[in-house]
Amino acid sequence: MQLVEKHMAVLSNDAIRLQEYGVGVFERIATKSALKKAIKKKMIFVNDKVATTATFIKEGDKIEYRFDQNDDTRKKFRLKLPIIYEDDYLAIINKPAGIVVSGNNFKTVANALCQNLNPSSIHDAAKPQPAHRLDFATTGLLLIGKTSSVIKELNRLFEFKEVQKSYYAVTIGAMEPKGEVNLQVDDKEACSIFEVLETIPSIRFNYLNLVKLSPKTGRRHQLRKHMLAIGNPILGDATYFKQGLMLKGKGLYLHAQSLQFIHPKTYQEMYVDTTLPVKFNKLFRSIS
Repeated sequence: MQLVEKHMAVLSNDAIRLQEYGVGVFERIATKSALKKAIKKKMIFVNDKVATTATFIKEGDKIEYRFDQNDDTRKKFRLKLPIIYEDDYLAIINKPAGIVVSGNNFKTVANALCQNLNPSSIHDAAKPQPAHRLDFATTGLLLIGKTSSVIKELNRLFEFKEVQKSYYAVTIGAMEPKGEVNLQVDDKEACSIFEVLETIPSIRFNYLNLVKLSPKTGRRHQLRKHMLAIGNPILGDATYFKQGLMLKGKGLYLHAQSLQFIHPKTYQEMYVDTTLPVKFNKLFRSIS
């Protein structure tokens, strides 16, 4: 028996190649390589005609993915994800520690989204996709797109730095009350703002600080690298640490605490935050 997934194209710009538009449109085709294979096998149709790698997509085109029922043998990754906010266009989840957001692995946040989120009723509904990344060990808020047009718009918001993010971290050692770190990461300009909210004495680490971090750029491991660079590595960091000051077994004390942006469809100003993990509360009275 042949099954069909359908999608109606929504474009705000000129026509683009199917290979660019089609990634993430269908639940079973999450990567460019998977889309290319489906096209090669003549499983993708545009306006009832077999698509090719040269096919362009324009506003209103009907795209179909036709596959045999026996081919749908995928294992499903079961992972409960706390949903902080959800509507038909986007969602915000609270990412747990110890899992990657996306990639070639089976166990990713991206592969668990469909089982946790409600299907979108919008005509360009797509497989939910994370709009940004959090490190494997980092917890906290992750923004998800649920339609093709919103996925593209969220990517644009991040590209033009129109999403404000704040993190909470526990850092090691004496710190200035607040400051700005401007140090290149991977040979690219990078800027992080920090503010110490509370400091407690520690026998092993001398001082531990509850710090609010606001990245102004989005480089890989930026906050972790910047805190180590100023002599105050993040507690529990197994990669960026000072010799003899690495805490094992408790995980990384870095949490994506808030997101602020303009909703790409309702144009409402969104501000979403979440409570800190219990391990933060055990250290600092101000958040207990």
